[in-house]
Order: sequence, then C-alpha cells, then structure tokens
Amino acid sequence: MESGRATLLKEQQLKDQFDNLEKHTQSGIEFVERYSKFVKERSDIEISYAKQIRNLSKKYQPKKNSREEEENKYTSCRAFLSTLNELNDYAGQHEVIAENLTSQIITELSRYLTELKAERKSHFHDGRKAQQQIESLWKQLESSKRRFERDCKEADRAQQYFERMDADINVTKADVEKARQQAQMRHQIAADSKTEYSNYLTKFNQEQNEHYYTLIPNIFQKLQEMEERRIERVGVSMKTYAEVDREVLPIVGKCLDGMTKAAESIEPKTDSKQVVESYKSGFEPPGDVEFEDYGPGQTMKRTVSETSLSNSRGEAKERPGGGKSKGKLWPFIKNKNKSPKQNKEPLSNRFNEFMASKPKMTCLRSLRRGGSGPEDFSHLPPEQRRKKLQAKIDDINKDIQKEMDQKDALTKMKGVYEKNPQMGDPASVDPRLVEMAMNIEKLQSEVQKFEGWLAEVEGRLPSRSDPPRRQSGLYESQNSTMVDNNCAQDRESPDGSYTEDQSSETQVKVAIANTPEFDDEFDDGDEETLPTIGTCKAVYSFEGHNEGTISVTEGELLFVIEQDKGDGWTRVRRNEEEEGYVPTSYVEVFLETNTKGAMTYI
Repeated sequence: MESGRATLLKEQQLKDQFDNLEKHTQSGIEFVERYSKFVKERSDIEISYAKQIRNLSKKYQPKKNSREEEENKYTSCRAFLSTLNELNDYAGQHEVIAENLTSQIITELSRYLTELKAERKSHFHDGRKAQQQIESLWKQLESSKRRFERDCKEADRAQQYFERMDADINVTKADVEKARQQAQMRHQIAADSKTEYSNYLTKFNQEQNEHYYTLIPNIFQKLQEMEERRIERVGVSMKTYAEVDREVLPIVGKCLDGMTKAAESIEPKTDSKQVVESYKSGFEPPGDVEFEDYGPGQTMKRTVSETSLSNSRGEAKERPGGGKSKGKLWPFIKNKNKSPKQNKEPLSNRFNEFMASKPKMTCLRSLRRGGSGPEDFSHLPPEQRRKKLQAKIDDINKDIQKEMDQKDALTKMKGVYEKNPQMGDPASVDPRLVEMAMNIEKLQSEVQKFEGWLAEVEGRLPSRSDPPRRQSGLYESQNSTMVDNNCAQDRESPDGSYTEDQSSETQVKVAIANTPEFDDEFDDGDEETLPTIGTCKAVYSFEGHNEGTISVTEGELLFVIEQDKGDGWTRVRRNEEEEGYVPTSYVEVFLETNTKGAMTYI
C-alpha cells in the first residue's frame, strides 16, 4: 500500500512538471513571436523613412525648363544636386536594411515558429501518452490485486466451511465431499488470481521503470534541447539584426563621403566668374565728361556714350506722323507751363474715326507680357547676344553634321543597291536624298544668317585696348514709324514679349500721332497725376516702339511713379507730359525713404 501511494504521488508530481514545462515553452514561443513583431515594425520604419528621404530628394531636384536647371552650372548648385543624389542612395540603403530584416529574420523566424510549435506539440503528446499508459497499467494492477484478495478470502471461507462440515457427525459424507471440492476449487481460483496479480505486478514494475528512467527523461531531454535551440535561434536573430545594419555602413559611409566631397568641390571664385560671364553686357565704359562752359541764352547739354545701342535723340523732334512736339526737360524739373491748346473737334468724333480705322488693341499689360524674343536676340546686351548667337550657330552646325552623316549613309546604301539590285531599288533612296540636301541647304543658310548677326555684334563690341570715349550731344526722340517689317527685332522688349503685328501697330501709332487733339483731350481729363516715389538711372538704352512705353538713353535720369508689379516693367516720367513703362532690368531704381526703403534693380 505504501508503494502504491508513493507511485500515485510521483505521478502527480510528474503531471505538475508537465504543466510547468508546458507553460514555460508556451511563454518561449510567445517571446519569439514578440521579437519577430519588433523586427517587422523596425522594417516598416525603415521603409517609411526611405520613402520620405526619396520624396525629399525628388522634391528638391531641379525642374526641367526652369531657372533651377540653369543654375546647375554653378558649383554650389551642382554640389547640392550631388548631395540630393547621394541622399537618394542613402535612402536605398535603408530599403536594403528593411529587405534584409524581412528575408533573414522575419521570414526565418516565422518558419521556425511553425516548426517549433509542431515539435512542442509532439513532445507533450508523447509525454501524455506515456502517462496514460502507466496509469492504465496501474489500474490493471490494482484490479488484479483486488481480485486476488477477493479470491483468497473466498478460498478461506470455503476451507472453513469444509472443516466445519467434516467435524460435524450429522453431515453426510456426500455433503462433506462436496464442501471439500468447493474448498479446493476456491483455492485453485485464488492461486490463479495470485499468478495473474504477480504477472501484472511484474509488467507494471517493468513499465514503470521504463517510464521514469527512459521515456519521461527522453521527453524532458527533447524539450530541453528544443528550448535551447529556441534560445540559440533568438540569439542568432539578434546578431543578424546587428549585422544587417553593419553591412550597409560602408555604402552609407560612401554616401556621406560623397556629400562631403560635393561640399568641398564648391568654388566661390569660379561661381562668381560664371555670374560675371553670364551677365557681362559688352558695353564700353564711358569716358571722361568734357567741360562745357555756361553762357547766357545757352542750354547745358547732357552727354551719352557713343557705344550706346540706341541713336542720339534730339530734344524737340516731332512725333511720327506730324504731331505736336514736346521738349524734353531735365528729369528733376517739372514744366508748369503747358503749350496752348489748339481748336479741337469733339473727342467723340475723333475717337469714332480712330476705332473705325483700326480694331481695338489689346491692353498694355497683355501687350507687354506676350511671346518670345526676336530671332537675332537683339533684345539682349551685346555680350549676351554674342553668346546666344554662337550657341545657336553651334546647334545648327550639329544638325548639319547629323544630316550629312545620314546623307552619306544613304549614298552608300544607294551604291550597294546599284551594285546588287536584288537588295533594293536605288531610285527609292533618291527622294530622301533630295530632302536631306534641301535640309542641309536650309540649315547652311540659317548658319550664314546667324553668322552675319554674330559678325555685326562682334564689330560693335569694344576692344579692350581702345581708350574709353564719350560723345556730347542732345538727346533725340526716336521715330517710332521707322519700322523694318522684315525683322522681328522691331517689336523689342527686354524679354521679347511683343507679338502684335508691327505694321498694324505702326498704323495705330500714326493715326494717334496725326490727331494732336486726341492727346490733348486725355491730357485735360480729370485723371490725377501720380506722385513720384523715387528716381532711376538708365543703365542701358531702350527704344520704346510700343504704345505705353517710353524711350530712354543710357545714363538718363527719370522719375519713378510706379514700381515693378512682378511683370518686369517700371513706370517712369520724364516731365509732366512724358511718361511710360521701361524694362526694370534696364534701369537702376532709387526709391525715396518714405516708401518701402531703398531698393535697387539692375
């Protein structure tokens, strides 16, 4: 009985150990799942970070056909572009980190968890099966033991009954024999039960010994090995986690080295020289101003450099078409005495005649903001014009060379066809050859045209060895009716924005110029004169052919009455009767202190 209780206690303890092991191994699996989730979230962060870095690099890449793309000729801009490219590669390394974390850790741990769960289930299944087997043997042993005990008691009672019957003289011999046979049978059954109990006991002891010394230790050993492999696998994953980062460090270092190299490649002097080269005008610096003595009845004259792109203007030249003349006064002097008005017809009649003779023009703002520059780049300063023309000639020469190469190839093909008619018809190449010859001739004429303009510009550019000269003379107003309809430069503006028909524009100007009363009507209107907000000095000469513009000469001083509103034009006034728009890039503006502050446009 004591051994039975010890066996039951040991079974209970073993069951408790299985429960503890089951809880521990389950917590180990949950730890692996938790670590795998951690690595996955890190991978997602790397992907998100790489995406944001790529978007940042793309956002600041120079746009096509924009000012940023033109600025790439400067070393600082090229260094920034290199930094953006290196940053893009840097983002790629974070994508590599995310990819390696996924393939080397997350995927592997996921597969390992599946195997680990299956192995754990198998081991605990074997343990429970062994427990059930030993419990079943124990029940069989207990059953045979109770049966043996019962049979022994039955045999004892049968023997006692036989002995009473044998001692009793009143009992017949037959009854005594029957009791003896019954006692013998019970003893035989008890002997069989004892043999059976002994067999079960032997078997149980063998199974129990194998259970506690072989099966269960093996199962525990397998669980221990499984747990050690799990812990080792987690350690390997943690090491791989660090190695994934370490593998990309050399490339990340190269990206950072590239950024450092790009920063060190910045050359301030080279950039400043390129700025000078880009905006060099080619105008000759003015010479010394000659002394002019003052005499009674004489007017002091202003001087202008003889290298100015515009002609000298007289002070009292008439408007095109024979309108009234207006004297040009010194910019800081206001003419309070207006010329006497002539007899005028009603304004409505003049206005109706004007509108009937020419369709209504577009507004001045829309006129100034239109189209592209002249073909000969005459709206640019000489040096910039020379560069543009030279670049145009180089582009056309490249096109000519390309056409000539294609023509030579087709000529060789035609020769092959002539020698081997089965390969093709030589006449089929002739139309293409004629077309190429025409294209080459057209391109050569274009080259000659641009070379003529280039020779003209190079003839105008001053020699560095020539001493500066200055020519004195009166300003003359430019005659706006002198129009060359065969040249697009007559519609000039700093940005080449005039696209109106030149002949139609001239007709409108002549119609207005032939109607002096038309101007006087508007001069006598209730429109309030705009106050001056500063002064400006003309850096370049400008021939204002279009309505609403005003002609200025290099060095001339004028009043500013309206600042540039972002369209590249500044409104100026020469005197109370002459005002109009000039390109902002052609003047240097000095605003008064009571405005937004001194601002200079060059």
